[in-house]
Amino acid sequence: MTAQELLKTEEAIGFVKEIFAKELSTQLQLSKVSSPIAVLDGTGINDDLNGIERPVGFPIKALDERRAVVVHSLAKWKRVRLQELGIEAGRGLLTDMRALRPDEDYSPIHSIYVDQWDWEKHIIPEQRTQEFLKATVERIYEALKTTEARVAAEYPEITPVLPGKITFLHAEDLLKQYPTLTPKEREHEATKQYGAVFLMGIGHELSHGEPHDGRAPDYDDWSTETASGYRGLNGDILLWHPVLQTAFEVSSMGIRVDKQALVRQLALRGCEDRQELSFHSRLLKDELPQSIGGGIGQSRVCMFMLRKGHIGEVQVSIWPETVREELAEAGVGLL
Repeated sequence: MTAQELLKTEEAIGFVKEIFAKELSTQLQLSKVSSPIAVLDGTGINDDLNGIERPVGFPIKALDERRAVVVHSLAKWKRVRLQELGIEAGRGLLTDMRALRPDEDYSPIHSIYVDQWDWEKHIIPEQRTQEFLKATVERIYEALKTTEARVAAEYPEITPVLPGKITFLHAEDLLKQYPTLTPKEREHEATKQYGAVFLMGIGHELSHGEPHDGRAPDYDDWSTETASGYRGLNGDILLWHPVLQTAFEVSSMGIRVDKQALVRQLALRGCEDRQELSFHSRLLKDELPQSIGGGIGQSRVCMFMLRKGHIGEVQVSIWPETVREELAEAGVGLL
């Protein structure tokens, strides 16, 4: 790939990010705020993801060698920030999150460098419902559709593919429909059929005794029973990627735990000791607002909108030399 082609890609990435961030802020009533690249260890603020990933850590000389960790995401930090900034119900915050996840396995859609639009919105207790979750997802999907339309207008080689509506499915529904398939295979089949899916209820055990996928116990509420009789007030936005021809996750999000859900989920995961950590104790004392929030992958959205088949085409990261050689032979230009 020539330097001119790489520069054109960089300009297109900037265009996508500018349009989507503006549309998302408008749809969800979000204000842009600054955010940290690292937080102090031992506070419970960092995102534990699936609970096994190791954060990048380092000692701080000026704080008597106290240890800090590079964030995995800002799932819990944002909720604290809502309270600190006094953001009223119905409004929220949006930040550019930069993270390192060194335990991530390399793939065309995975890198050790993670860039997200991390957002969080203050809600009232009565909005902790599946209906409110769905309405919020529909607003995010409108931002995605508007962005795709703007990109197609700017770059005629891009043809819009997003369906008019996003389809809502529960992980239990997929299990019943595809009992012999793996979770990722179920996602593939459903997203291929519908084009855009919000898959709900990720984290709690399904009827066969296993969760669809892992979720940390202390941010998304994946255990509350809903009006449909299923559990979970969270989910993933999945799009059908026209180049990769597979289900493509662009966002993980959900209504956050209240203190009842936090206690329940910590017990289910066998980590009740976290109740003593700063974040958790504040939540249990009702010192933090109820909220809904999530992360939307910036590189993932750019991959989808610009029809790129490898995440290295839209972000700068560290890649094995074998990957660089294979992609160079295939004519794929890494940034």
